[in-house]
Amino acid sequence: MSLKSGLASFFLLQFGSLSSSTSTSTAVRRCNFGHLRPVPPSKRAFTCLATSSPQSAEKSDGELLLVVGGGAAGVYGAIRAKSLAPHLNVLVVEKGKLLSKVKISGGGRCNVTNGHCPDTKILAEHYPRGHRELRGSFFNTHGPGDTMSWFTDHGVALKTEEDGRVFPITNNSSSIVDCLLSEARERGVSLQTGKTVTSVSAGVQGKFLLKVEKRSVDFLEYLEADYLLIASGGSRQGYDLAVQLGHLIVDGVPSLFTFKIKDPLLSELSGVTFLKVEASLILESDKKNIPHLTQLGPMLVTHWGLSGPVILRLSAWGARDLFRAGYRALLVVDFVPDLHIEDMKSILSQQKHKFAKQKVLNSYPSEFGIVKRFWKYMLDREGLNCDTLWASVSNNSLNSVAYLLKHCAFEVVGKGQYKDEFVTAGGVPLSEISLKTMESKMRPNLFFAGEVLNVDGVTGGFNFQNAWSGGYIAGTTIGELAAKAVC
Repeated sequence: MSLKSGLASFFLLQFGSLSSSTSTSTAVRRCNFGHLRPVPPSKRAFTCLATSSPQSAEKSDGELLLVVGGGAAGVYGAIRAKSLAPHLNVLVVEKGKLLSKVKISGGGRCNVTNGHCPDTKILAEHYPRGHRELRGSFFNTHGPGDTMSWFTDHGVALKTEEDGRVFPITNNSSSIVDCLLSEARERGVSLQTGKTVTSVSAGVQGKFLLKVEKRSVDFLEYLEADYLLIASGGSRQGYDLAVQLGHLIVDGVPSLFTFKIKDPLLSELSGVTFLKVEASLILESDKKNIPHLTQLGPMLVTHWGLSGPVILRLSAWGARDLFRAGYRALLVVDFVPDLHIEDMKSILSQQKHKFAKQKVLNSYPSEFGIVKRFWKYMLDREGLNCDTLWASVSNNSLNSVAYLLKHCAFEVVGKGQYKDEFVTAGGVPLSEISLKTMESKMRPNLFFAGEVLNVDGVTGGFNFQNAWSGGYIAGTTIGELAAKAVC
């Protein structure tokens, strides 16, 4: 068999039929950057790798790290690897826009990380998937403090808000995006967008052969990489590549979403916020009490239901159970968590005697920390006429109002997408990688970072911290391996 026909047969086995009659077919040649470039259509006789041998290619071109995904984990990891191994060719391939989620997160401000969790064990508790595994070396290697120092050292001033969320002092996510892209380009990282890595297989000497397509135009190329970092988020692309290389995938389900509530009266309260409530999610499938399905924090009423940090945390911890239940559950909210119900009954009784001649709608206890619109909602749900005088309200009605404020039930009938920080629960199991290196346990020189793994955090900067930590560790490992390779 000739070299030409042998190589053609090889690619036929690896990637399927690639005859010259197919519009997207393209022949490829090794280029100096360490990957493959298209050959003009007039020269397309067949598809092959036009290199004499992988050994000679390595000597002339140097090693290549290919990063699938231009998000937080991918770009951060690429920068880290290049900083440790300047000779290493680093290519980031992104199907959409670079750092798109960073751009829109936090309402366009970018919630970089959370500054209130110096203890790594406490930090790990903010990850519904990963809270056990992340207690070890993961955040010790690169935690929130390290992330904040990195951005500060690279010219981005940060601020920590009362709830621990960290933002650039400019309140503009462009500060973070521009910093990362500037550093990547200065280091010599190649950034390519509008391309999708559609398949991968193992090549000779442990290399990776990847098929890259650009769906908007007639384009196809093959890349050969020494190191592969999959950091493509919760997209199907990364999952498919992981499976092709022998990994399992935990099916993805939505996490961090708002609740649709069946209550026509609630929509009239759209925009009303509560600084502190205690909310408990009750599922029919519950066999035991799950502590994380009760959360304390701010809540917001929307035109379709309920949102805010407390709801998003519940959605994250209950993601899989809610998915199985068809996003139907019972939500019980305590609107005055700092007061005991007996104290509330006493406060309402005092209100009755002090404002006996006033209407119940116009006078309500300030101790409850609620607004008039919500007080009216409570009266309507309890069946009390808003024009009733306090003197006419029975003690039983007072007790019922107190109970309702402490145990207000809502029927959850669906979910809404929290567009600023939409996250997926699922991905490559953490048992299949080493968290000390982010390297696959199944295939050398294959790495994962970010949301492609079965890790997701609650709202508040925790998902980005997972991306920074994973990207940094993967980049460090790859950079050190590449540096040793040239010694």
